[in-house]
Amino acid sequence: MPGINPIQLRDTVIVPTLDYLGLSSPVAVNLVLGTAIQESGCGTYLRQLGQGPAMGIFQMEPATENDIWANYLRYKLDLSERLQALLAVMPARTAQLATNLAYAAAMCRVHYLRQPDPLPKDANDIEALGRYWKRFYNTSMGKGTADEFVRNWTKVLKS
Repeated sequence: MPGINPIQLRDTVIVPTLDYLGLSSPVAVNLVLGTAIQESGCGTYLRQLGQGPAMGIFQMEPATENDIWANYLRYKLDLSERLQALLAVMPARTAQLATNLAYAAAMCRVHYLRQPDPLPKDANDIEALGRYWKRFYNTSMGKGTADEFVRNWTKVLKS
């Protein structure tokens, strides 16, 4: 059983957050949900196992978050303001990758937004979502695979 019910995560966090940002689509919602399922067992882990730096249900590394702010959001002022409005007073911004579900979901979506290739076309093509996740989120250095993404999606959404 996952840490967070995936349907509740989708409906109460991911959809409203992506709607607020103006970045919602069925594909984007499923990709962000699939990322949480793959990266943290849908919220089972808030810190990367072992010595890794990744944080939150989307297991984003602080260096990635900082790069998004420094090299992408500084040129997207409207989006930057919307993201800042999601932040709580404390803890520090990076710590909110683990403590603030809306902010973490938003940063996951923005990470995908800045990729050069468009999102897959079919929200229900989990294999395509898994390949996209692997190429742009987990990358070649990550241990995950697109096949694992599909297996985890199927396992979590059937439980």
